[in-house]
Amino acid sequence: MNQQITLFQDDFQSFSIGPLPFDREHSAMGEYHYVKQPGYSGQWYDPIANCYYRGPSWIVTARDGMHFMEQMRVRNPLTHNVCPILATGDTDWEDYTVSVKMRPLYTGEEAGILFRYQTSLMHYGFFLNHGTAQMYRVDKKERTLLAECSFAYDCDTLYTLSVTCKGDTFVCSVDESPLLTVKDERYASGKTALAAYMPVQYTDFLVTAGEESYSRYIARKDARQARLAQKRSLYAKPKLWKVIDLKNFGASRQIRFGHLMGGSEWYFVMAQHQKRVFKERYCNISCLTAVNIRTGQVLWQQGEPSDLAVNQDTTCDLPFQVYDINNDGYDEVIVAQDFQVKILDGRTGEVIRSMPTPFNEEPADQILGIEFQKHAFDRLNVDAIRIVNVSGKERASDILIKDRYARLWVYDENFRLLWKFNHNNTGHFPYAYDFDGDGKDEVFSCYNMIDSDGKLLWQLPVDTDHTDEIVIGRIDPDVDDDLIAIVSGWEGFMIVDKQGRIRVRDINGHGQRISIANYRDDLPGLQICTTTYWENQGIIYMYDCKGNELWHWEPSSNGNVIAPVNWQGDGTELVLLNGNTLLGGMIDGEGDQVVMFPEDGHPDMCAEVIDLTGDARDEIVLWDAHRMYIYTQDRPCAVTDREYVPEKYPHCNSSNYRGEFSFARWRERRKE
Repeated sequence: MNQQITLFQDDFQSFSIGPLPFDREHSAMGEYHYVKQPGYSGQWYDPIANCYYRGPSWIVTARDGMHFMEQMRVRNPLTHNVCPILATGDTDWEDYTVSVKMRPLYTGEEAGILFRYQTSLMHYGFFLNHGTAQMYRVDKKERTLLAECSFAYDCDTLYTLSVTCKGDTFVCSVDESPLLTVKDERYASGKTALAAYMPVQYTDFLVTAGEESYSRYIARKDARQARLAQKRSLYAKPKLWKVIDLKNFGASRQIRFGHLMGGSEWYFVMAQHQKRVFKERYCNISCLTAVNIRTGQVLWQQGEPSDLAVNQDTTCDLPFQVYDINNDGYDEVIVAQDFQVKILDGRTGEVIRSMPTPFNEEPADQILGIEFQKHAFDRLNVDAIRIVNVSGKERASDILIKDRYARLWVYDENFRLLWKFNHNNTGHFPYAYDFDGDGKDEVFSCYNMIDSDGKLLWQLPVDTDHTDEIVIGRIDPDVDDDLIAIVSGWEGFMIVDKQGRIRVRDINGHGQRISIANYRDDLPGLQICTTTYWENQGIIYMYDCKGNELWHWEPSSNGNVIAPVNWQGDGTELVLLNGNTLLGGMIDGEGDQVVMFPEDGHPDMCAEVIDLTGDARDEIVLWDAHRMYIYTQDRPCAVTDREYVPEKYPHCNSSNYRGEFSFARWRERRKE
């Protein structure tokens, strides 16, 4: 007899009654911050984030000594048919039986369990729904009904739902009576989950496997761990290089790096802010602090620092950059603050030059992103700043400013207006690049290609959502031209050519972040990594240079910055997730966590990649509002005959909404 072995079970008795941990603000912090909500979640995680939500999705209730996990949401027409989910288990589970006792508190829509769960957008589901039993396959935007039958049920009875998975065959039962038998080959393994569009109660969750299946699972798990251990032995481990006390001027991911005193010594500038009018649509920088990275000493400070989290944490960009805009050998700080754009001396913080921001002349009800269809102020509250070169000078010295979603203005370094642009959506952070080789930047903004004189050249045939991040460069060796790779929320991941033709499109959730690098040395060209946030959050995808998906992974955490890391100096990059010691670290191009951060009490909310020690390899900066830890490698670079110094996004154009890239570049190793 093939004895059943328990893989996982939960009657929710270990939970106190009340809500599971949840983001009370339902904010965008998790887009690029690792944020763990306080409280007990057991071995479960909620992969769904939604700005339209209020209150918790899941609460634990009790009746007659039993605990129930209760889904609290009702189907929301403002969402993309997202289903509330609570997931658990192991992606290596293949053949198993999952069962749960379920009381649907509303019988008119789907409630049930998910199995062979890869991500919240890739799985099978068994549901009771309006007098039927149904089995679905969910594959990104496609939701396919595989089988259904009539089944009478009510809102007062506790039913036992179960699914037995064996190879490509699935048997779906209620109260031990088989209702549906389905064959499908799409998903061969995966976790399990609770899932319901309307309120429902669950208890006595159980996953079992037969002895043979369990033995195969353990063998796969052991082999995976052995492979992972072997891989990790090949990589340098993070070595603590510097700890900096941020005192009362710390902030979330609002940091810029540069050479404020000239030369090669690194400084960072950190910004705090105040929120005005509505959420974070009109933030105003309230404090700037410049710090010497080598010593941790404050060089200068402008404004009043705050200990309040509301002034430290933000989910938007703040409008400031560090750049030598006047070419005097010292980086300046270009900042928008209190309805002025200012150029500050990087050595002292004193104002060199300033101008008032432009007046809001356009009718508010005719442009995008203006809350309540009213301008909050007579003058523009700047959302972001970028250094561009639309003038065609020897070096970039033009300043682009923008509002939240609709308008762009470009000035020269003396604040003479060059042009302004307003057409549909700007997205978050436009990309400037000389596409036609005339020495002047074109600007790609959301779906619009704008010429260096501010005229619209073309626009993509997409008219909803907006572009979050952009990368432009030589991606595919079979295409002798630059390509544009973007993630645009629910419009998906796209690869576009210079003429505005969409070559590849994958609607893989709400595309939030993108990076491009040589993540796999066994594949041609560069690889593209993307991740999602809103609704189906935290799904990481890896694509080849032509946009074919290589793999996907839902690591169960938010805040994955997916930035490329030149960690080894050997020409192959790693992907930085976040600073958490369990769910973060760096993954290789196959999705394995090959470098983990030490358990030394470091902060893990914010993460950045930058070469600070000068050996061409990257350091990792981890921080929160109180402390900053900087890690380097624990061993010298193994490549000794030359030095890998890839081209990366310039520090003068930092943004939480910039796609990251690393384009190969080698040089002779410098002699000590």
